[in-house]
Amino acid sequence: MNAPGKVSSTKRATNVSLRSDLIDEAKKLGINISEACEQGLEKEVARSRREVWLEQNREAIEAANAWVEKHGLPLARYRQF
Repeated sequence: MNAPGKVSSTKRATNVSLRSDLIDEAKKLGINISEACEQGLEKEVARSRREVWLEQNREAIEAANAWVEKHGLPLARYRQF
């Protein structure tokens, strides 16, 4: 069973170049290098996707922010805080 947020996918071997001192330290600490690389790559992919999404939607976000700036929040009068 997959952990929440994890996508089941086939693994594929690949070559990466990493600093030798970092590899040695990771091995001493019992770190699974493949898993650590995968987690780091997942974070970087998510960050890049976010940047792309923000750029693709920049105009709409700016327009929405400008509308709120001019008119206020649409349901602000119902806020209880």
